Amino acid sequence: MTHDHDLVLRPTPAQTEAALNPPPGRTGGDLVIETLTGLGATTVFGLPGQHALGMFDALRRSSLRYVGLRVENNAGFAADAYGRVTGEAAPLLLSTGPGALMSLAALQEAAAASAPVLAIGSQIPAAGLGGGRHGYLHELRDQQASFRDVVKSVHTVRTHSQIPSAIAAAWESALTAPHGPVWVEIPQDVLLAETALPVVTAMDATPEDVVPRPELTAVAARLLSTAERPAIIAGGGVVRSDASGKLLALAEKLDAPVVTTFGGKGAFPWEHPLSLQSWLEDRHTTDFLEDADVLLVVGSGLGELSSNYHTFAPRGRVIQIEADAGKLESNHPALGIHADARLALQALLETAEDRTDATAPARVRTVLDKVADRLAAQDLALERQIVASVREALPSRAPSFWDMTILAYWAWSAFDARHPNTMHSAQGAGGLGYGFPAALGAAAADPTTPVLAVSGDGGAMYSIAELATAKQYGFDVTWLIVDDGGYGILREYMTDAFGEATGTELARPDFVALAESFGVPAVRTAPETLTADLAKALATPGPSVVVLPALLKMFEPTHL
Repeated sequence: MTHDHDLVLRPTPAQTEAALNPPPGRTGGDLVIETLTGLGATTVFGLPGQHALGMFDALRRSSLRYVGLRVENNAGFAADAYGRVTGEAAPLLLSTGPGALMSLAALQEAAAASAPVLAIGSQIPAAGLGGGRHGYLHELRDQQASFRDVVKSVHTVRTHSQIPSAIAAAWESALTAPHGPVWVEIPQDVLLAETALPVVTAMDATPEDVVPRPELTAVAARLLSTAERPAIIAGGGVVRSDASGKLLALAEKLDAPVVTTFGGKGAFPWEHPLSLQSWLEDRHTTDFLEDADVLLVVGSGLGELSSNYHTFAPRGRVIQIEADAGKLESNHPALGIHADARLALQALLETAEDRTDATAPARVRTVLDKVADRLAAQDLALERQIVASVREALPSRAPSFWDMTILAYWAWSAFDARHPNTMHSAQGAGGLGYGFPAALGAAAADPTTPVLAVSGDGGAMYSIAELATAKQYGFDVTWLIVDDGGYGILREYMTDAFGEATGTELARPDFVALAESFGVPAVRTAPETLTADLAKALATPGPSVVVLPALLKMFEPTHL
């Protein structure tokens, strides 16, 4: 019996000749770039540094497109967004020590949001590895240790022959559900040394599917089919696994209301009769979900933001589908199904029986009406107007990337993403500075649509350097900066908790003049003109900045 992979291992005479006579002048850096190309990469992100120059020199001998940012953390955010948008592993090339460590906050966000980022960093020369204090530039006693708690897997290279296998293993790890960031490190001298190894050709690092166990999906299907009040919480795993269509089909098969987490925005149609939308920070939604006799949680660990700050206490039977085994039953007892969301939903579709509940749409509408009444009782007309203006200005399929700012907190609950995988934020790890560099990564992934970034003035200052990147590459990104003179959400939190705020008030630049100094067109807008100004900027090719001076408030919390 002959297997396909047996055939792959037999080179043609031409391949044998090329392998025996590789082109001269290649280095370990070439092996890195050839391996990425062989795995199917087309774009790499990063920032050069002295120890990593072997990789960057090899880029000019390759067909890979390089997108260089000005700060390693921002390069990591750009790679994160590229991975989210494409579903491909996004290579991120970094240097040793400070350059590598600057990426950690971005890699934490990628880990929390399950974004496939393949970070490849350099190391001090191999002779210095092992924790000795040799005094090499950028030397750390154990560089891997800084990454091990952040990424999915760590891969170390000491010789040329290890490079292709290490990168392929990392690639497979990054793309195994749940997706996530991985770390590869290669000593400087290994990257610079000439190699006699043949050119790396196409490689197969296809990950294994995380398949649900049939006895578990059979039980889950029976529970859902016979439930009196089933409900579904759809998390980011539904979006990452491209399972939104299967979620819709299952919800309609069961007549089960659906709420999406903030990471799962767009996983279910906003205006569908069964859509509870995303009002997870509202007690009316929490009460409804607690009253479900069978609750299907798919692609979510029911963490802090998905559980109304851990006040959610389900009374019925919970079924949890999660590709990250560590999240199964981590917050609530459940029938835990370790599986990719798409495969598990398909199994439920095939085994669950049709269930009809004519009352479900009315019960959903009652919850949404209660949410609307609660908001109407507060002085929030400005905030609701701005959310509506952004939605009106943004083309239906254009992606948006939101920093940690009050308008983003509103958008988590109130913004209609309209399509899966189009709204992204830093709500996984919660670090500042995500929105604009992530939008640049999305623009690199798909230049056919404009991209929106949303930041506050505090978060914007993390990313100002990337206006140069946006201009250099001509990325079609519009950056909405809501300027309230400080860290607005922290100001609000501290004032509520302590009576006054400390460390939240910020001197900031004239953002319009600053953007124009980079050659990026900018406009100062107002709530009344936001829709028109934002729509115009999004319709104009290339980067642009829209500055909105506004002091926004959050709706009152319901978890306290």
